[in-house]
Amino acid sequence: MTSTKRIALVSGGSRGIGLGIALELARSRFDIAINGRREAADVADAIASIEALGAKVVYCRGDVTSAAERQSILSEIRNHFGRLDVLVNNAGVAPSTRADILDADEASFDRLIEINLKGPYFLTQSAAQWMIEQRKADKAFRGCIVNVSSVSATVASVNRGDYCISKAGIAMATQLWAARLTEFGIDVFEVRPGIIATDMTVGVKEKYDRLIESGLLLNKRWGTPADVGKTIAALARGDVPYAPGQVLVIDGGLTLQRL
Repeated sequence: MTSTKRIALVSGGSRGIGLGIALELARSRFDIAINGRREAADVADAIASIEALGAKVVYCRGDVTSAAERQSILSEIRNHFGRLDVLVNNAGVAPSTRADILDADEASFDRLIEINLKGPYFLTQSAAQWMIEQRKADKAFRGCIVNVSSVSATVASVNRGDYCISKAGIAMATQLWAARLTEFGIDVFEVRPGIIATDMTVGVKEKYDRLIESGLLLNKRWGTPADVGKTIAALARGDVPYAPGQVLVIDGGLTLQRL
């Protein structure tokens, strides 16, 4: 059955920034597919919160680093909704252990690149092929792909070089896919969050509370998943129609150069 509403897939969409994105897309009248690796029972509350906004939701459990599981995720969306309009590549991980780049090990590097870069790169490839198929069937079709990266794409942290490199790779992937897909009516963007309050940043809360109070940010508060979600919802709706491959930095002024 083909849905009459536009469909958005959010990888890592059951918590943190991903859930914030899914909620804002639901508020913009998208039906939602969320992807993750946890058991379905563990994401029931997240699904209920999205459904409470009037969206239909399907949970596509799978590992984006696996070619077979990427295809399974998209097949489930095709079977459930019959279409895909928006892909948000949000799933990502931080290093298991922060280590100086002089001491870092290959296992951590391989893990970060697999999850943060290879997975979204090839999920984009498969989703884009489906979007092109839809475009050929309907010239009015407009697709949108948003890569969620990080200010670490350009801000060097020598104790987590693998993470920075993975996000810098996502920045280039955005440009590559924009150059390739714009002709098919598919908008491609990068959204680059800064310091966002999620379960992943609980361990550094006191540190950044002090830094924010001392003037690290122009907006003297933590960013929220909703801040990122509202930006991505605007891109998905088509509110930024003439800016292929562009980067939106959602960081409260962290990376604004100042004297």
